[in-house]
Amino acid sequence: MLYFQMCQLVVHISLSGEKHMRITWVTDDNSVPSVVDYGTKTSTYTSSSHGESTSYSYLMYSSGKIHHVVIGPLEDNKIYYYRCGGQGPEFQLKTPPSQFPLSLAVVGDLGQTSWTTSTLDHIKECEYDMLLLPGDLSYADFMQHLWDSFGTLVEPLASTRPWMVTQGNHEKESIPFFKSGFQSYNARWKMPYEESGSTSNLYYSFEVTGVHVIMLGSYTDYDESSDQYAWLKADLANIDRKRTPWLIVLMHVPWYNSNWAHQGEGDSMMSAMEPLLYAAHVDIMIAGHVHAYERSERVYKGGLDPCGAVHITIGDGGNREGLAHRYHNPKPFWSVFREASFGHGELKIVNSTHANWTWHRNDDEEPVRTDDVWINSLSGSGCIQESSREFSKILMSP
Repeated sequence: MLYFQMCQLVVHISLSGEKHMRITWVTDDNSVPSVVDYGTKTSTYTSSSHGESTSYSYLMYSSGKIHHVVIGPLEDNKIYYYRCGGQGPEFQLKTPPSQFPLSLAVVGDLGQTSWTTSTLDHIKECEYDMLLLPGDLSYADFMQHLWDSFGTLVEPLASTRPWMVTQGNHEKESIPFFKSGFQSYNARWKMPYEESGSTSNLYYSFEVTGVHVIMLGSYTDYDESSDQYAWLKADLANIDRKRTPWLIVLMHVPWYNSNWAHQGEGDSMMSAMEPLLYAAHVDIMIAGHVHAYERSERVYKGGLDPCGAVHITIGDGGNREGLAHRYHNPKPFWSVFREASFGHGELKIVNSTHANWTWHRNDDEEPVRTDDVWINSLSGSGCIQESSREFSKILMSP
């Protein structure tokens, strides 16, 4: 038993289609089977699922055996107990609810610093059903052992609630003519891209409790001739706003950013995709990359628009590069709140029309809300009826 606990390195979970969860873990022992036993009572496993495994080499580093096992179907809003590899320690997870309210923890540019630990401690104190992370996870940056230490760091949270992530620039780790990008990220953090009709782990979508969430890739092709753009059009065309009245998009590079850091880096992606997402009536867009916090009014094409999305930058999870303190002044008319402090966000979707967004600084106690705003879903407004013809025209275009 002791040997198994030592060789089992990291465990995290993610959604994998309706009523299913993917359990991912890493072992040094290649003989450990890719199997997860689970049930609704502690130490009583009534079901078992087998999955797949992979591994990778990166320069002088060789990863452990990376297991991916999908379990389910699972009941909504229920605690399950599980173990990995047929033995070893028991973990527990809680599935998301089937009905509102839904609580989402949101954090970006996490890293592995004392500030990261503070952020995770704050998140641990809040009640949430799922965590969303718009890129820059481990900050391994070619030093592969840091992927292992990151997994250990987040395991207490990531093994109990699904972590849904997308890639940032620090996940790329490409070496020209030698290593393609995102090898480590794709091997370790497999997301439900296949389940959502995508051909790449760098962009995908999923649905949870009345919310359709789209994870976009800022570091793969996104122009109108790209596979990502074609996939996005198809994904948006299949959304039923009666079933999922909320539409949320995450990506790494922000489109609306009044900080000096990374200024303008999202302009080309915004030029290609903003008209499509506007026509689809996206409610909230969340990004990281800039190591600070900022929230906008509803905007489109650089101006205020009641049918545009609320843009949130939350790249302040605790990265080792520090905070981005310099903002452009005067503050743009579309920027409501901005501050360079480490922290996390919480999005509580109360019902089909109302959600409460709050931002919490690490410098304060977790319940303190430094930014607090109620957001109304566009599905309950006149925006969808007014522009349904425009949306159909964009979707039908070649």
